[in-house]
Amino acid sequence: MKLQLLGNMTAREFLRRHWQKRPLLVRAALPGFRGVTDFSRLRALATRDDAESRIVERRGGRWETRHGPFKKASLRKTNATLLVSGVNLHVPAADALLRRFSFIPQARLDDVMVSYATAGGGVGPHVDSYDVFLLQGPGRRRWKVWDLKNKAFQCVMEPGDLLYLPPGWKHDGVALGPCYTYSIGFRAPRGNELAAAFLDWLHERGLPDARYRDPGLAPVRRSAAIPPRMISFCERVLNRIRWNRRDAATFLGEYLSAPKPHVVLSPRPATGSSIRLDPRTQLLYSGSQFFINGEAFVLPQRDVAKMRELADRRELPASRLATQSKLIGEWRRAGYAHLVRRDG
Repeated sequence: MKLQLLGNMTAREFLRRHWQKRPLLVRAALPGFRGVTDFSRLRALATRDDAESRIVERRGGRWETRHGPFKKASLRKTNATLLVSGVNLHVPAADALLRRFSFIPQARLDDVMVSYATAGGGVGPHVDSYDVFLLQGPGRRRWKVWDLKNKAFQCVMEPGDLLYLPPGWKHDGVALGPCYTYSIGFRAPRGNELAAAFLDWLHERGLPDARYRDPGLAPVRRSAAIPPRMISFCERVLNRIRWNRRDAATFLGEYLSAPKPHVVLSPRPATGSSIRLDPRTQLLYSGSQFFINGEAFVLPQRDVAKMRELADRRELPASRLATQSKLIGEWRRAGYAHLVRRDG
């Protein structure tokens, strides 16, 4: 199915032609888009501990950054920008916007960052290490984008226009007047980040333990030299560390579904008979194994397909998972999921 969001391309065509290859500018990707929040709501989020925010001001050729939470997020009349990350965790319409991009695996979806800029506002030329869609809200912004050979092109984006940028493409957006930009970002964990987290994960599950001993030790002539016997001991201990594909999948599922440190989940009153995952909840699966907010769990085979459907759609009639009412009850008390009306 062709999507106006992607310039009347199918998701498959977009992924083949542009994803991590080259930018795409789509005019009127969301016709009449007026945004999903206003400055008052954005400024209120910037005062909260459970939201990430910053203010960037341009002074001549320099950009100065202050990080929230702010007592009062006030902006200069020109050359200033307020940015709030994770707006999808607080504004249902922003979460719905993020889900428009579910043709990308949820494990890659990160968040919706909303920026409000006064005339001349921006964050300066920069390069992102992840894919990003830049959706223009009310107002206009001029973008300059450099390709991998440092050749530049420019465009002025109007409300509803969408610009996709692959990782590594330098870009600079300057507000032509008061304007909003919605950045839909994607996770791209680095290898060293994953390796460090995986070693911590292994350590929590009990790495091989042994104590070095050296009976029969003889006097040494070079006291600073590391004994070959100690190196061999280290090699034997490290060689005893083992993991398999299931371990890797379990670690990755827990790692990718874990909430960010500042995220707070809380229960809500039941208002209907449909299970809806909280916007802060990440429910992923690999085979018959499931992961919710950093926790792994398995289900009887009869419930696997239905739980996958909940993970994919993020909402399901509660009757479909009646056999897991105890688990759903635990999720509700933890704020992971809520009972809502289908139209709520």
